[in-house]
Amino acid sequence: MTDDAPANETPAQKALRLKQAKIAAKPQPPRGGKFQREQAARIAAGKSKPWMTR
Repeated sequence: MTDDAPANETPAQKALRLKQAKIAAKPQPPRGGKFQREQAARIAAGKSKPWMTR
């Protein structure tokens, strides 16, 4: 094995570890700050629940 796996790792544990490593390697959107405020500002108050209007 070329990866750093524990000796007593089950196939399911190996698959989960590899999956999490693959997800962690992908670029992530910025968290918080200006970007998050811009995303929140796109939805006007109440637009996410139109059935709540009178």
